[in-house]
Amino acid sequence: MRKDISYNNIIDGEDFERAQACADAAANLSADQIKTDGFYITQLYDRYSAENHAVWKEMYEKRWEVLSEQASNTFIDGLRAIRLIADRVPLLFGEMPDPNDPSKTVKGINEYLRPLTGWQSRGVPGYLPAKAFFACLANREFPTTVIIRPREKMDYLPEPDIFHDVFGHVPLHADPVFADFLQTYGKAALHTDDPVHIERLARLFWFTVEFGLIKEDGRLKIYGSGLVSSHGEARHSLCAPDGTGEGKVERRAFDMERVCETTFEIDKYQPILYVLESFEQLRDAMDKYAERVLDEAKAAV
Repeated sequence: MRKDISYNNIIDGEDFERAQACADAAANLSADQIKTDGFYITQLYDRYSAENHAVWKEMYEKRWEVLSEQASNTFIDGLRAIRLIADRVPLLFGEMPDPNDPSKTVKGINEYLRPLTGWQSRGVPGYLPAKAFFACLANREFPTTVIIRPREKMDYLPEPDIFHDVFGHVPLHADPVFADFLQTYGKAALHTDDPVHIERLARLFWFTVEFGLIKEDGRLKIYGSGLVSSHGEARHSLCAPDGTGEGKVERRAFDMERVCETTFEIDKYQPILYVLESFEQLRDAMDKYAERVLDEAKAAV
């Protein structure tokens, strides 16, 4: 369903309707029939206003002040690898004159990302239905909302925007290990119709891609996009006392089965978080789980 985008005009109405219809139709197709190209929209970059760029800059700089200490080294390396900058909303594809120096050009982040892992950040107007979203991941394409939140919603926006999607998610896609994990996740989620696996995979995404912690340099770091893009929850995830109860966080060692059995709530700071030893641990666990899911899906045909 279309989200309220009245606070900016980045999305062309006809383009939205076409992409949304295509994504909605994927629910009635088999995994092999889905073609993801129709889900995407053009990023109308010249429609971003000075205010849009200012909001991006303020949010970027606020998070960067602490992310150099809070975030996984892999995330920081990825952010630098895709040449993400504070000055402006990121360009996804192609290149344009550098606003600060017209004699130079600025390339889109995909021009750096694709050669590293084959992943691409592809523009969408908002949420995609689950099956369409999983098909994108299985194809190494990350659905990226092109709108950016207004100033009055800088601290919290219930729907995705380009800051959450690009700043929060895409840097990890530059890492080959995480890139493999996410594609394998997409393939497993796309091919299963088992409601048990669908629920378990949703929990896995929540506790890793959105709210994951990892041990690095002898201490906890954040890597989940929900933590990366949230000033308050990132601090809470790392600094709140261990344990259960009000204001505490139960930080559990990552275990695939336990993660998939853990329910979550979306409207408060997370009281349970899972901690990786490495991204290889996540990739290898996903490989095993995906093999099981895909074998069961084939047997059900």
